[in-house]
Amino acid sequence: MELVLAIGIGIMTGSGVWLLLRPRTYQVIVGLSLLSYAVNLFIFGVGGLKKNAPPILPYSGVANPATMTDPVPQALVLTAIVIGFATTALFLVVMLASRGLTGTDHVDGREKSR
Repeated sequence: MELVLAIGIGIMTGSGVWLLLRPRTYQVIVGLSLLSYAVNLFIFGVGGLKKNAPPILPYSGVANPATMTDPVPQALVLTAIVIGFATTALFLVVMLASRGLTGTDHVDGREKSR
């Protein structure tokens, strides 16, 4: 399971970096989103992968910490998802305004002459 997660994070990170280096603003925004998702998966992976383990204490209040998942990475990723969604929405609005002002979606504001 850890190998699948590591490969998935690597593919998402590589794709995000490749899209960040593209000349169009939409591709840059998608690349930033992919990097954000890769970081979220990395934080989940660092928190530990456990199946069917509760992140909170049972009703009795006594539990073995070795069998529980860490709730902090889950809270961090939930916050990062909300912030990433808001940032992506802001980037899209800025991209649309820039395209309206310059007439192109090139990151430099002008097309390369061929």
